[in-house]
Amino acid sequence: MTAGIKRAFDFVLAIAGLLVLSPVLFLIYILVLVFDGRPGIFVQTRVGRRGRLFSLYKFRTMRPDNRELLVTSRDDQRVTTLGQHLRRYKLDELPQLLNVLKGEMSFVGPRPEVPKFVELFKAEYETILTIRPGVTDLASIIFKDESALLNAGGRDSEREYIDKVLPIKIRHNLEYVKKHGFFTDLSLIIKTVAAMVRRSGSTENPSAGL
Repeated sequence: MTAGIKRAFDFVLAIAGLLVLSPVLFLIYILVLVFDGRPGIFVQTRVGRRGRLFSLYKFRTMRPDNRELLVTSRDDQRVTTLGQHLRRYKLDELPQLLNVLKGEMSFVGPRPEVPKFVELFKAEYETILTIRPGVTDLASIIFKDESALLNAGGRDSEREYIDKVLPIKIRHNLEYVKKHGFFTDLSLIIKTVAAMVRRSGSTENPSAGL
């Protein structure tokens, strides 16, 4: 699949998704406002293709916090009750249909990281960021319950993520850059949907390959 065809596919599917899911998006947005207050949408700077910064959208799942921690750990008190349910089924990610529509993301591709983490692995990300980041990838399926693995809390969770989780994600991302194509993307979309409908995702084999 060429980059142009993939972009056209993403654009059409994003429009279709926004139209079909608009009642769900509206309902979730209202629920967040009612139960957790404003803002309903969480916006965070991420690094996109060729190192360009963009604003990634999610439904807000956490209480306002001044610590600015970049990693969520097990039993993180910042996560709201509603947020726990949204995160469990990845419903908080649905606003990223707008990122796909704008061309900042693709449906399938390496999950975009924050500038701080990209800078720590700059050499690897020079290769990873030759393609658009995605809403889903193999690493996000494997680490569907990522926060459950990071049980240290606070800054220690961030260090644990950098030392243990991020290197595995990077390895999968580099493999995807080499092998990505129509059938790889289709397989990852199917696996993502399957992971969303299961009660819990697989975190048993984070070293599995594509």
